[in-house]
Amino acid sequence: MPLRSGTVYLVGAGPGDPGLLTVRGRDILSQADAVVYDRLANPLFLHLARPDAVLIDVGKVVGRHAMTQEEINRTLVEQARLGRSVCRLKGGDPFVFGRGGEEALECRAAGIPFEVVPGVTSSIAAGAYAGIPVTHRNVATSFAVITGHENPDKPETQVDWPGLARGADTLVFLMGIGNLPEITAQLIKHGRDAETPAAVVQWGTWPCQKVLVGTLADIAEQVAAAGLKPPAVTIVGHVAALRESLCWFENRPLFGRRIVVTRSRTQASDLTERLAELGAEPIELPVIAIAARDVSERVSALLADGVPYDWLVFTSTNAVELFCDALWAAGADSRALAGCRLGAVGSATAEALRSRGLRADFVPTSFSAADFTAQFPDTAGARVLFPCAAAAGETIVAELTAHGARVDALPLYDTVADALDVDAVRARFAAGEVEAVTFTSSSTVRNFRTLLPDVPLDGLCLAAIGPKTAETMAELGLAVSLTAPASRLDSLVEALVSWFAPSSA
Repeated sequence: MPLRSGTVYLVGAGPGDPGLLTVRGRDILSQADAVVYDRLANPLFLHLARPDAVLIDVGKVVGRHAMTQEEINRTLVEQARLGRSVCRLKGGDPFVFGRGGEEALECRAAGIPFEVVPGVTSSIAAGAYAGIPVTHRNVATSFAVITGHENPDKPETQVDWPGLARGADTLVFLMGIGNLPEITAQLIKHGRDAETPAAVVQWGTWPCQKVLVGTLADIAEQVAAAGLKPPAVTIVGHVAALRESLCWFENRPLFGRRIVVTRSRTQASDLTERLAELGAEPIELPVIAIAARDVSERVSALLADGVPYDWLVFTSTNAVELFCDALWAAGADSRALAGCRLGAVGSATAEALRSRGLRADFVPTSFSAADFTAQFPDTAGARVLFPCAAAAGETIVAELTAHGARVDALPLYDTVADALDVDAVRARFAAGEVEAVTFTSSSTVRNFRTLLPDVPLDGLCLAAIGPKTAETMAELGLAVSLTAPASRLDSLVEALVSWFAPSSA
């Protein structure tokens, strides 16, 4: 459904895990003219925004506000009055202590149409990811969600402490870390057993999630000793004792591992998603950008000659996409390739062909040039067109030519350094917050070294997707920790899981 110009969409981004963003929220985010986002909305969500969208950071932390709430309200109205569709991306749910009600009222007063898109609230999700259900048939049949940080301008508290202490079985406090000693004292004072189980979940659903379990009597002391800071959710009730049996999120094989992903901006999401599914915190550093070349004249000439080749060989998804786009721009489609057989190096390249309605006739079992040539079914006298990156493929061309094939390279694109996120990632290296770096091509290695020549890499896991990438790493002085057995993303991920397994540590 297209967005309406001049409308504000109050979108709940969920508690942090990118997979918990709703489908409606994703659709609005990907179409909006302007995105006004919170600190607690996962930064990965911004990759879903349009490249030309206006991005406005209004994040708030204790002691530092990018904007006051009044300024945020005005910003939403101003952006909508410019005729923009505005995605107000809020952590959790807009109407669960998210001040979404205030923003909606401001829009209504200004005559700005708005829509509310509910999100997964951390009051439920943080406990779920910690193995703590807010209700359980045998333990708790009710729960209440309470703010742990009331409006300081109110003359007195609105929290009914006597009612809370005797009321719902499970109590969930949001934003209450700073007031935790007072919260626990009030509950005990008004009748809640001091030995009632209690838990605090910091950064719930994020790879950096931390959980402490204690009792009302000691949980505040535990939190202070551990130095836990916001954001955190406090859960009081007998359900907290179920964590030991129901813990699942932190059992993922890569939980909490901070892994740098060096791919192009358009390709990073595949590896990012696979790592995140296994509990890692992917740190995206798109070190390469794809700069397409104008090959329209060359492709038009090919079509005029009836594509005089026996084989088209592709070694990357980029080559497949750009070649097919060039065919389409020249007024042709896959029918122009009738009579040509197709070679694809790697399952991802074969899948890219399949997505364009083309089936690969040859997919080698290895990425090395020597193995490719040895397995190639038709070398002597074969006419081969090799659409590729400008700086890639010399080895394969030389190998095929040496075996009697007639090979023409068609450079479709250049890989150039992409420095957009470098400063933020450099800071993560400097703070010791990186445990592994993945390299998925020789270009990623070279550009990484160009963009970050001096970052400390001692003690980190440096992972190569295949032997050619590992070779380039060694040439540039990078100590290769592991090389994926097969040159595929799933093989690289499996190798990382094995590397970080407790028995391998």
